[in-house]
This record gives sequence, C-alpha cells and structure tokens, in this order.
Amino acid sequence: MRYDLVIFDNDGVLVDSEVLSNTILAGYLTELGHPTSFEDSVRDFMGAAIHRVHDLVRERTGRELPAEFDATYYQRVFAAFERELRAVEGVDEVLGKLAADGVAYCLASSGSHERIRVALRAAGLAGRFGEERIFSAQDVGRGSRRRISSCTRPRRWAWRRSGARWWRTARWACGRRGRPGWLCSGSPR
Repeated sequence: MRYDLVIFDNDGVLVDSEVLSNTILAGYLTELGHPTSFEDSVRDFMGAAIHRVHDLVRERTGRELPAEFDATYYQRVFAAFERELRAVEGVDEVLGKLAADGVAYCLASSGSHERIRVALRAAGLAGRFGEERIFSAQDVGRGSRRRISSCTRPRRWAWRRSGARWWRTARWACGRRGRPGWLCSGSPR
C-alpha cells in the first residue's frame, strides 16, 4: 500500500526517549515528595504533555508543583538527551526511503517545540524535519486529535485521509477503534 502521508510521534517512535524521560520524571517527582516509580511514570505520563503531570499531582495530593518544575525537569531531560539519546533503530532509513519515494511525512508530538528540537538534534535526525514538518501540542493546545488536524491541514498537505498512516508510541493513543479513516499503528500498552 502506498501512503500519501505518514505522521510520526516523536518520543518512542523516532527517538528512544521514553526510558530517559520517565526515569528523570520519576526521580524528580520523588525528590519533590511525590513518590513515583519508573513504572508509575510510564503508566501515568508516557505520551502525555507536561500539563498532565501537574494535573495528576494536583488531583492526587491537592498540592501544586513548584513554579520552576517545568524548567528544572526540561533542563535535566535535555542534559540526558545530549549525553544518551539515540534514534530508534532503523528510523533514519525509513525517513530516507519515504523522502526518496516522495511520500510526505511529518511529526506530531505532545512535547514542546524545544523538546522536539533537542531530541531530534541529539539523535541525529534534525536534518530530516524542517519546521514545516513539526507540529507540537504547543501549536494547538491540549490533545492529540487537535495536533493531528494541525499536521494535516489541507493548505499544508495535499492528501486523502484514507491514505495516511499515523505512527504512535502506544496503540491506546490511537483510540479504541483507531481514528476513522486512518491506519493507526502502535504497540499495545
């Protein structure tokens, strides 16, 4: 099957960042008095935007995270990315093949533009994604459905919805039955 558009998630699909990010998040939350294991972090926050961390801590404890939480967390994550982050095995070849075959592709992530850029640069994939190929939850607010539609606006991409593939980290992110008209891939959670 030939696709008109392939939409990639970033964390866990293009870059192998989930273990690093969730290890740092679990440690930092625990340090702040919110005991969190790596497994808790993966279950509760994998694939979510940073506001989910704030929302869940507030819901569970009635307390707010410190004002500098995001900045400190990202500082730690970005330092780890620069030291250790790698592209998911084979992804550079896939992107090269899509480009050679003339198949449009983009990245839609719940991460900030800064996080996406740092990750792509550290993993050696920055050259594959110009600004016109990157869509962040920052662009559209909360929720992946909005981010998908921002990635696929007709003025940016000419394609048929039935000819698109959305590649996500977790199959649960595709919805119970997938997105109508989409072929959605991901690993089970």
